[in-house]
Amino acid sequence: MAPVIGIVGSGGAYGRWLRGFFQSRMGLEVIGHAPVDAASQSPELLLERADVLLFSAPIRHTPALIDDYARRSAGRERDRLWLDVTSIKSAPVAAMLRSQASVAGLHPMTAPPKAPTLKGRVMVVCEARVEARWQPWLERLYAALEAECVPATPEHHDRVMALVQAMVHATHLAQAGVMRGYAPLLGELQALMPYRSTAFELDAAVISRILSLNPAIYEDIQFGNPHAGEVLDRLLEQLQRLRAQLADGSDAARAAFRRQFLDDNRDAVDERTLREGNYSFERLGYLLADLTDTRAMSVHLPEDRAGSLRELLHVFERHGISLSSIHSSRTPGGEVHFRMGFVQRYAPEVLEAAAREIDRSGIGRVLDR
Repeated sequence: MAPVIGIVGSGGAYGRWLRGFFQSRMGLEVIGHAPVDAASQSPELLLERADVLLFSAPIRHTPALIDDYARRSAGRERDRLWLDVTSIKSAPVAAMLRSQASVAGLHPMTAPPKAPTLKGRVMVVCEARVEARWQPWLERLYAALEAECVPATPEHHDRVMALVQAMVHATHLAQAGVMRGYAPLLGELQALMPYRSTAFELDAAVISRILSLNPAIYEDIQFGNPHAGEVLDRLLEQLQRLRAQLADGSDAARAAFRRQFLDDNRDAVDERTLREGNYSFERLGYLLADLTDTRAMSVHLPEDRAGSLRELLHVFERHGISLSSIHSSRTPGGEVHFRMGFVQRYAPEVLEAAAREIDRSGIGRVLDR
């Protein structure tokens, strides 16, 4: 089966990423409609030709948009598959179920990546009504996306997202607001970074990430999730309890703090999860330390072939440069590169000679020079 894919919202960030994914990774024909793109296909053409109709629109508008497409389709969607990729699931899935199509709600737990797939990322899958004929194709889709797929009902998804997204985003936005208030006294975020701990650096990165992306997404995650208010109420209760203990300041208040915030919370998490989470934090700390060290060189390897990295390492060996770390990542533009950390600070002419050889040889291209 090679279905035609129709993307409603093909001009948005995820719509553009999905178009590229379906075309390059699955070899499928993709058509799309975007209100901001006059050259895109019409809704009628999508309903006429698309075997799989995927909604990639702002959260707050998606249920009404789905209802509009169901009304226009008037039964033509029978035997077809409708999907959505919003961060809230109950309302969009309920809207798709009002059609006659097979229905699955998808939630990639990441912004559109610079990578070609969702490898290493989580995707929540809410298969609400899937005919047998579509199940094999959905399995091929999941395999091609390379995501860690987690099945859930729409209701359970939204309750979990109130914790995983709404609460996390709210706490970081609140932190940003507190730091903004202290900026006249202590300086803005960049003035605090020299004092950073690993935890603060991670929180600062999350804050920067939220403030760098589409604000409408974060607004809808708070206002569009019916369970967010309850979760924030409970968060406020915890903070108010802690604040009251600090105001008390007595030994009894300290004992209550240890019991309620440390002992009880530790007892609520199994030992293996604590151990693995603690180790993850340590690894992130090592990674951040490596990435902060200026004794490094980043190299993009244009050819994806066995032996390229070995050839690159031989260049450093020939120039007497010892490495302390190697990390693969992507540039802001999406290029895969290796960041080589050095055990010591080498003379500029030594590093420049190695960089020139790398560039001339065609093995790679040195970045950040």
